[in-house]
Amino acid sequence: MTSRTKSLALAVALAMPLAACATAEAGAPLASAPVAPATAPAKAKKVILFIGDGMGISTITAARIYAGQKLGQSGEEFVQSYERFDNVALVKTYNTDAQVPDSAGTASAMHTGKKTRIGMIGVGPEAPRNDCAASLQHRLPTLGEDAKRKGLAVGIVSTARITHATPAAVYAHIPNRDWEADASIPEDQRGLGCEDIAAQLIGSGFDVALGGGRAVFYGPDKRGVRLSADADLPAAWQALSGGTFVEDGAAMAAAPVDKPLFGLFSNSHMTYMIDREADSSEPTLTQMTAEAIRRLERDPDGYYLMVESGRIDHGHHAGQAGYALEEAIEFARAIQYAIDNTDPNETLILVTADHSHVFTMAGYPRRGNDILGLVHPPEGGGEDGGESDGGPMLAADGKPYTTLGYANGPGAVTGERPIPETGSKARQQAAIPMRSETHGGEDVALFGTGPGAERVRGVIEQSVIYDIIVKALGWKD
Repeated sequence: MTSRTKSLALAVALAMPLAACATAEAGAPLASAPVAPATAPAKAKKVILFIGDGMGISTITAARIYAGQKLGQSGEEFVQSYERFDNVALVKTYNTDAQVPDSAGTASAMHTGKKTRIGMIGVGPEAPRNDCAASLQHRLPTLGEDAKRKGLAVGIVSTARITHATPAAVYAHIPNRDWEADASIPEDQRGLGCEDIAAQLIGSGFDVALGGGRAVFYGPDKRGVRLSADADLPAAWQALSGGTFVEDGAAMAAAPVDKPLFGLFSNSHMTYMIDREADSSEPTLTQMTAEAIRRLERDPDGYYLMVESGRIDHGHHAGQAGYALEEAIEFARAIQYAIDNTDPNETLILVTADHSHVFTMAGYPRRGNDILGLVHPPEGGGEDGGESDGGPMLAADGKPYTTLGYANGPGAVTGERPIPETGSKARQQAAIPMRSETHGGEDVALFGTGPGAERVRGVIEQSVIYDIIVKALGWKD
């Protein structure tokens, strides 16, 4: 642009507002776009937070492919229920004292709006871990408590023990996530005012709680682990709440819908989907989710429901990806049920993970390659230039390898590497020997739909999930 052209453009720009003022003074209305009246964002009446324990990005991708392949597709093009949500964010998962987090600190961040130490639930980071007295001075109000104070119903669903870290974050305050029963509290910390997690659940006023973990609610007389031989917390809860306690899926479905419901379906964690017998008495995650929604929807004031697929995490810790992926598919099925059976105009549905795992997809497999199988290259060979002869690709040791693997875990190879296992119950090979595969520290995804979901965007701290929920519900304080 020449200097003359620049000067002319500047003159025109400066003259425009003057001309507009002159027109207005002459009585002619100014042409302008209509200003829409300010409207308050839609408010949610109900919130469902789905947490896939350990469901990192690689797990989402592998589960998508696995689900599609089970339906006869190549898998890559498949879309899971929550992947259709319009609003997506990345979530930073670190704890205040840990670069790679655990479920206690991460679930607490989501349920209190504040990050805290690894291994602590509902307690601020100012308190040292394992210190009962200090933890009492730094209790953080939880979403479950907030919801009850606001008159909402509260539901908790998990395939893990209902006192495990993630479900406990809805209602509990404890300086060590392992204090699930009174017998688990060290002797020097007893009597200082800290209730164990099971006892805290009983007094939390929940409307629906469904999951595993019977043993921590009973004494030895009933195959439990509590200090008192005749301890029976479910009976105490029934006397306190007037609710119904159940131990199998049939009793759950038959329980009165106008009373609180408490279900414990296994002594510890519930059975993996891949190991379920056809006549299992345990309800699935979808069935528990459906039962919780059926009951909570009756509350005219709305509700908060947390649904955890707890055993995705456990499958990964065992280094068995097929177990984790089957749990992830059931998780997506439960989410689809919620989508289909709630009002999208008044229900905020969020789907996320507490943390990731050191779980990888690699090796240049061809499109549609069995996600749990050996790597077969695309036609013409893989990225490394090797030509395909119809067999699997070979590593530098002359042996095939799988698409899925772990950076560490019980599948670690020592000495000469064997040909890897394949199939749904295989243990994938790993690089570093560990008794249990570890969490990963990378960001996880957050998907959202419904009122308030427009705030699900960008790269956010995990504690912001709490803020998204509170703002969606319209809570001012």
